[in-house]
Amino acid sequence: YETVVGCLRDVQSSAHQQAGELSLCDITQKGYEKKRGKLLAPYIPQIQGVDPSLQIEHRIQTSSQVAPPGSKQNKPRVANSRDERFRSDLHTEAVQAALAKYTERKMPMPSKRRSVLVQSSVEACTPPDTSSASEDEGSLRRQGRIASSSPYQAHPSVEHWFNRVIQGSSTSSSASSTSSHPGGRPHHATNATSASAATVLADLMAQTQLDNHSAPPDVTGLSERSVHAERPQVASMRGLPRRYTHTSVMETADGVPVNSRVSSKIQQLLNTLKRPKRPPLREFFVDDFEELLDDPNQPKPEGGEMRPLNGEPLGVVTNWPPSLLASLQRWGTTQPKSPCLTALDNAGKPVYTLTYGKLWTRSQKLSYTLLNKLSTRNEPLLRPGDRVALVFPNNDPVMFMVAFYGCLLAELVPVPIEVPLTRKDAGSQQVGFLLGSCGVTLALTTDACQKGLPKAQTGEVVTFKGWPRLLWFVTDGKHVAKPPRDWHPPIRDASNEIAYIEYKTSKEGSTMGITVSHSAMLAHCHALTQACGYTEGEIITNVLDFKRDAGLWHGVLTSVMNRMHVISIPYSLMKVNPLSWIQKVHTYKGSISSCDAFLNVFQARGLRPEVICPCASSSEAMTVAIRRPPEMGVPPPGKAVLSMSGLSYGVIRVDTEEKLSVLTVQDVGQVMPGALVCVIRVEGTPYLCRMDEVGEICMSSSSTGISYFGLPGMTKNVFETIPVTSSGAPISDRPFTRTSLLGFIGPDNLVFVVGKMDGLMVVSGRRHNADDVVATALAVEPMKFVYRGRIAVFSVSVLHDERIVVVAEQRPDGSEEDSFQWMSRVLQAIDSIHQVGVYCLALVPANTLPKAPLGGIHISETKQRFLEGALHPCNVLMCPHTCVTNLPKPRQKQPEVGPASMIVGNLVAGKRIAQACGRDVSQLEDNDQVKINPDVLQWRAQATPDHPLFLLLNAKGTVANTASCVQLHKRAERVAIALMERGRLNAGDHVALVYPPGIDLIATFYGCLYAGCVPVTVRPPHPQNLTTTLPTVKMIVEVSKSVCILTTQAIMKLLKSKEAAAAVDIKTWPLILDTDDLPRKRIPQIYKPPTPEMLAYLDFSVSTTGILAGVKMSHAATSALCRSIKLQCELYPSRQIAICLDPYCGLGFALWCLCSVYSGHQSILVPPLELETNPSLWLSAVSQYKVRVTFCSYSVMEMCTKGLGSQTEALRLRNVNLSCVRTCMVVAEERPRITLTQSFSKIFKDLGLSSRAVSTTFGCRVNVAICLQGTHGPDPTTVYLDMRALRHDRVRLVERGSPHSLPLMESGKILPGVKVIIANTETKGPLGDSHLGEIWVSSPHNATGYYTVYGEEALHADHFSTRLSFGDTQTVWARTGYLGFLRRTELTDASGERHDALYVVGSLDETLELRGMRYHPIDIETSVIRSHKSIAECAVFTWTNLLVVVVELEGSEQEALDLVALVTNVVLEEHYLIVGVVVVVDPGVIPINSRGEKQRMHLRDGFLADQLDPIYVAYNM
Repeated sequence: YETVVGCLRDVQSSAHQQAGELSLCDITQKGYEKKRGKLLAPYIPQIQGVDPSLQIEHRIQTSSQVAPPGSKQNKPRVANSRDERFRSDLHTEAVQAALAKYTERKMPMPSKRRSVLVQSSVEACTPPDTSSASEDEGSLRRQGRIASSSPYQAHPSVEHWFNRVIQGSSTSSSASSTSSHPGGRPHHATNATSASAATVLADLMAQTQLDNHSAPPDVTGLSERSVHAERPQVASMRGLPRRYTHTSVMETADGVPVNSRVSSKIQQLLNTLKRPKRPPLREFFVDDFEELLDDPNQPKPEGGEMRPLNGEPLGVVTNWPPSLLASLQRWGTTQPKSPCLTALDNAGKPVYTLTYGKLWTRSQKLSYTLLNKLSTRNEPLLRPGDRVALVFPNNDPVMFMVAFYGCLLAELVPVPIEVPLTRKDAGSQQVGFLLGSCGVTLALTTDACQKGLPKAQTGEVVTFKGWPRLLWFVTDGKHVAKPPRDWHPPIRDASNEIAYIEYKTSKEGSTMGITVSHSAMLAHCHALTQACGYTEGEIITNVLDFKRDAGLWHGVLTSVMNRMHVISIPYSLMKVNPLSWIQKVHTYKGSISSCDAFLNVFQARGLRPEVICPCASSSEAMTVAIRRPPEMGVPPPGKAVLSMSGLSYGVIRVDTEEKLSVLTVQDVGQVMPGALVCVIRVEGTPYLCRMDEVGEICMSSSSTGISYFGLPGMTKNVFETIPVTSSGAPISDRPFTRTSLLGFIGPDNLVFVVGKMDGLMVVSGRRHNADDVVATALAVEPMKFVYRGRIAVFSVSVLHDERIVVVAEQRPDGSEEDSFQWMSRVLQAIDSIHQVGVYCLALVPANTLPKAPLGGIHISETKQRFLEGALHPCNVLMCPHTCVTNLPKPRQKQPEVGPASMIVGNLVAGKRIAQACGRDVSQLEDNDQVKINPDVLQWRAQATPDHPLFLLLNAKGTVANTASCVQLHKRAERVAIALMERGRLNAGDHVALVYPPGIDLIATFYGCLYAGCVPVTVRPPHPQNLTTTLPTVKMIVEVSKSVCILTTQAIMKLLKSKEAAAAVDIKTWPLILDTDDLPRKRIPQIYKPPTPEMLAYLDFSVSTTGILAGVKMSHAATSALCRSIKLQCELYPSRQIAICLDPYCGLGFALWCLCSVYSGHQSILVPPLELETNPSLWLSAVSQYKVRVTFCSYSVMEMCTKGLGSQTEALRLRNVNLSCVRTCMVVAEERPRITLTQSFSKIFKDLGLSSRAVSTTFGCRVNVAICLQGTHGPDPTTVYLDMRALRHDRVRLVERGSPHSLPLMESGKILPGVKVIIANTETKGPLGDSHLGEIWVSSPHNATGYYTVYGEEALHADHFSTRLSFGDTQTVWARTGYLGFLRRTELTDASGERHDALYVVGSLDETLELRGMRYHPIDIETSVIRSHKSIAECAVFTWTNLLVVVVELEGSEQEALDLVALVTNVVLEEHYLIVGVVVVVDPGVIPINSRGEKQRMHLRDGFLADQLDPIYVAYNM
């Protein structure tokens, strides 16, 4: 055996040299490959002479990795590292064949912003990039982006970038081309030397049966044509409604620009999704997930029941020591000069050889010191049986060995752990938990290691996160004391006391301590000695981690038992120079590829094939099986070619026909001496498996671990399993230990391992092994793309099933196209070979995945980061459409029940028809005449001339303007005269009022009424954002047919400015009059409308679906509206109310301009825009004027909660007191935002705001005020609905906090004179109580009709006058376009009747019909916003049946791609929908109207027209 090391010396020394160069980074990777190629050239061609039975034809892939395990990426055999099936060439062939079967599928490539591209490269030389947006408000947004998807040269030189920037014409302010190589360094490989080296390598490869794979198909399908889409200029203003540059409403369906990059990608995505990969599983269950149906064709195990397998008996040895410490004493005293351990440094040179004599004396010194020299308050710090942490670096086996035996001699229990490098080490917190539960107070370490640990300011080692407080003791010579002559450590016979604790990390990432007793330790050494044929004094090399697992068992324990000499090779040397590890026994898991590839390379140097002895082990059971050395006369090695599909059902089928998806495994030898082994079912009762069934291997032996320290429940489950036969009889009275290895017993009683429990992923009832999936992914052009082969595979649970996630580190120089192509190929390979879909494939920059102690990937930590959205990938591909086959059945609409049978059904069920009304106003005394507002103002100007009506505040909180009755009347008169004299207007002409919020707006409104004109209030354009705000002004002026515009001088200048000319045609404005300096004249007579039904004003507003709708308000309706509000809020001249709303439409307009004049109360006006500079303005005003009734909008409420949430203390010191407020009403045309109102109440409770004060109102286009809480009546109620029932248009009330519950708050009390009914949207029949339907309203203040909806009047005629199809067919109703329901509550209203509450669920136009169900965007958005802390806002819409989710990212752009998976997960989990496209954008991109409602259709148009400049767009496959 030892000759192996010798024969490799010559190769090794030169390999050392070049590996050293590589580590110093003065040799390129290519140079390294070439040199290594030359070095190995003499040995490789000789492979042909190998005995064919042992050899699989061995190819060197054309990628950068040369196949012998000599490559630097190779992993050593560590029990937690992966098996080396990875580079199986069988596997590579299978993968290539599988990929060849796929025809080219066009898949849309995700689109990225340039800045996101750059961060994906580790050593990126960022090209000159001009894409940073200037931050000042008015600037044009980053507008240009040339999307060129043509395949580029391999490494565009830097000049190429400069040229791009220069060519990027003026339209493109940022020539951020999405080039293939974001950080490509220019390579000019023209020198002759490299060329000649290349030919040498080429010859060498030609000799070794090269299999040169042709270029992979272009999966993106974008290379045929280069798409150039110039983005139109979009300017934006944060904090303002961004409307895209559509001067007309864009009908998205036809209006998408043909060249839009987005729409072509969506088309590609649809084409991909139209071709289903395989028939979906039968869709099971409707709403609740019970169980998956078994596939009737799945293979079932057919063999007989397995019999437990006995290992050969443990031999009886005459001079076998009674304990391990006894052998240490024996060798230390009788053979003190005998070498025990030689440590090599990182250059492979021996540093120090520890002899048995030294080990004995040094461990004695340490044990004496630990027991006698460490004390606290005169008490010894440690007592026998205490646990002690051993923290030793991987390059110091000598110190570790001394410390380990020192603890054993002192009867202390060593707990070896990894050196924590930083406070944030992967899994370090869990290790701390283990130390805490073991009660560790002392950590032993070396001087060098202690110096390297992070220190606190006191100079002591910091306490790591989650760790107990530790005393650190350095075990170097100068710190230990020599024991007195008469002191001898007790050497006892091996007992069942704990000898040491080995840690292990579970699949979930928790760390457990496995206790090993003295007797088990001894028995294990005995068994290993016998199985491996160890003899006294022989040499072994150890490349494994000596702190745990096989490295500890062979290299620290068994070696001392047999006085062997261990050559310990540090892992870091292994990484630099892989040839330094040629270890005698240990290759972790018998897998054919690694052993045979290894053999192929080294057989020519005298390596005998039979000396390779794979073994299987686990932390709990220690060594389970090991292939015996050949001289023991054991049967020849076995090899099985198994069907991957059979294995996924847990069945062993030797595969014959389907060569692609097979797993080739080699045996791991025979059962350990003295052990009993069986294979049991993985889940449920531990029944024995059948002969052809894969299960968990269990072992009963005196040499296994005893327990998980401090975890009795888990210990019982794992260490005390009693396997039973099919009849339920226990197979033995001895308890078995579960090994967490999956496998079976093959012919000749050989043990085969096919995977580990930790890597097991059960998807739709089939088992897949993470290691196998990694192997497949690596076989797709492995080292060309994946950085050092670092791939993690794990499963996450989404929607009642496991979903497979693959995360790989990509090479720093990988291009976008490369990565996307690799990803598409990996998906196809895994799909063909494992017949399972990958849910998510993520690529992260090189070296960014959390590392396990020996440099592998820390899987559980990676999974944790993935689920928390902290992985920061640079590329993501989600494939939920392929994997998620367990969605509930789409809803089948039943043939509609007629409206008559509905009514009968409700009567039979004892349900009342859902209708309700506010207080009856027909009996009221002032009903005999309709008061028309202009008359009221004139009357007030005479009766109470100096009564103050309005008080306008500015941002500082001081009064900017006031108006009493007479002042308002006089100003209105002047406006009326100006209209008649300067404007020559006639009665009935329409006049647009373009004013900032203020008293001028109110005065000009009454001026128009005095002159008999019809006013239209219009929000003025924003001076810094004309391009998006001015077209809306122009549109309203044109649509309302205004013949004149009244405004201020400043705005008049703006409307005619050069900047305005760039946005609209300024020549077509009608007459513009400014009202700043009007002459003082009295009007001869005020216009009296001939009938109250005459038009009073037009109310224009943009709906959330992006439609501009103007409604007509008659004088009668205006008067009725004012009266209803006056009654509901008890408004009298002595009252004051504060209004923080926009005065341009809806209830906001009515409260600003109409109500004060009608009721005579004083209105304190707070323009919401002023809150941007002073968020406390509104609340301070409410407090200062002791206002009892106040109105605001959701945007104002949000500004207060966000801007003042942390400042309540400061406000209290400024004497802001809100205890005066009786009702604070949020004016809205949507479902109440319950979370916002609740957090507002909670935050300002400290300032005295009553929890009952906040409520909402509800209005819409047909009736601006349907509900309003008012000052009396019961508090608003909240109910909880089952969201799943709601999708089927059913209302099912559930308890608070039950799953899928949705809280809904009542939208205020129904106003006096208003009647509401709930009607079926399709049959127009009345519905019963608690049924979801459209809210219909009948009231004297309904609007009389749309003024125009862009020529669609006919379509919408029934919005204002419609009748029920059954029941009360006389009443004329208006349809609100909102879904909701009525519910009779237990509360009583003012009249003593039971109170009917109206709940608004959402706008009918906004709902999404998906899978036959009705979804409200807000519900999906709420889930999405909850899924990650960096999602500031979200909006969803559908496009061709695809659900598109747009999220605003409030954080660094690196987090953009983290959101894709989280968004997809949460929507699947909570709404049973698959997201089609995830778009990540900057904050402020989702357009919002003045009421704070999202304009989803504008957003959709902007997205499809490529105007959003997204950070990332992911197309889910």
